[in-house]
Amino acid sequence: MEPIIEAREIRKSFGDIAAVDGISFRVSHGESFGLLGPNGAGKTSTVRMVYGFSPIGSGSLRVFGLDVEKDWREIRRRIGVCQQDNSLDPDLTVRENLEVFAGYFDIPRRRAREKAQELLEFVSLDQRGKAKVEELSGGMIRRLVLARALINEPRLLILDEPTTGLDPQARHQVWQRLEDLKARGLTILITTHYMDEASRLCDRILILDHGRILVEGRPPELIQRFVGKEVVEVTFPEERLRRFVRERGWEHEDLGNRLIIYSRNGEDLYRLISREYCREGCHLRMASLEDVFLKLTGRGLRE
Repeated sequence: MEPIIEAREIRKSFGDIAAVDGISFRVSHGESFGLLGPNGAGKTSTVRMVYGFSPIGSGSLRVFGLDVEKDWREIRRRIGVCQQDNSLDPDLTVRENLEVFAGYFDIPRRRAREKAQELLEFVSLDQRGKAKVEELSGGMIRRLVLARALINEPRLLILDEPTTGLDPQARHQVWQRLEDLKARGLTILITTHYMDEASRLCDRILILDHGRILVEGRPPELIQRFVGKEVVEVTFPEERLRRFVRERGWEHEDLGNRLIIYSRNGEDLYRLISREYCREGCHLRMASLEDVFLKLTGRGLRE
């Protein structure tokens, strides 16, 4: 079956800066595919090319088998987009934002009203239909933006940082709605900074940095491949522990006041280290996608 998205060596530059530097990937029907990376990695530039907001610099990009440069009108008719910014109309009510947006897709008024009601119920905003956007919380706004992106019953949903700035409760509400959409077979392309979000929602992920692909795969497979099963963390490690870890050749990161040791058999390692080298400040945890991300992209701040 032809993929929903097929990118081949796509590039996008802004002046001398290569925001997207020759990346290739495919997204299959019903798949939830994540783009991860630090600030400036090229995530948003990539998705903007996919939904036709920004022209590609070079390469080939097809969505639904259609060329994004030639068939962008037809592609936009079949997709829903949740951008980072709040682009809702503050002069309209919650319900009116959906009904007016439906007009851009030539949806008849009666069907637009019905669809708006269905979506407000889906995102648990049916009791706020007459409210103005400014009366909503951040979590409600993100759910309304999601509902608006679904008004045309898209075959592909594109989410650019859908839960940035939300509190944990609001974030989990958005996740629950997205999981419902996944269960219905909707294809989803998502960019995110949250590793727990990617682990929970994405079937496969692609980690970008400086516009290039670092790695691609399923989250559990990447964790096993790059980190292992478990991680031992030691705060304020003694120098003799550092020496011991180096002599054994164990894969680790020395962050000064914290030592991170990756292991395929963390329980044995933890017992040894906690008994011989640290009685406090030593703990064992499961390896995570965040460990993979930080290992591949580094721990320095990005502006």
